[in-house]
Amino acid sequence: MPLNIDWQQILLHLLNFLILFAGLYFILYKPVKKFMKKRADGYAEQESRTKEALEDAERSRDAYSAKLAEADAEIAALKKQAEADAEEQCAAKIARAEEAAAKLTEDAAAKAAKEHDRIIKKAQGDIRDIVGEIAAKAAVGEDIDKVYDKFLSAAEKGNDED
Repeated sequence: MPLNIDWQQILLHLLNFLILFAGLYFILYKPVKKFMKKRADGYAEQESRTKEALEDAERSRDAYSAKLAEADAEIAALKKQAEADAEEQCAAKIARAEEAAAKLTEDAAAKAAKEHDRIIKKAQGDIRDIVGEIAAKAAVGEDIDKVYDKFLSAAEKGNDED
């Protein structure tokens, strides 16, 4: 043996090294690799669930926005309809009030005309009576001035009564 190399010792050390390497491979490397793969798969699954949740949230937001826009449009239509109905009711009330005012005015005018006719007839009757009285007194010979003054005072009393 030159250089004092023992090949048997080298081969035994090499065999020990291979056994150590195989043991460490099966004891440490495979479980660590398995753990790392499981961890990576967990993160990938969590990421996919997060993406799905985000997509669901976006779909929900879009659906909510669409429903909100639809509700806004419906509210605007209902508001417009309510305003039109209120305006129509207001116009109807104004028309009824104008009709009532016209009827009231017409009734008042008719009543005033009737009252006017009654007063005229009464005045004509009073005038006939007074003229008849004046004519009778004139025929009898009473003073016409006294009779005329009596006529005027009777006319004033008639105006005071109305």
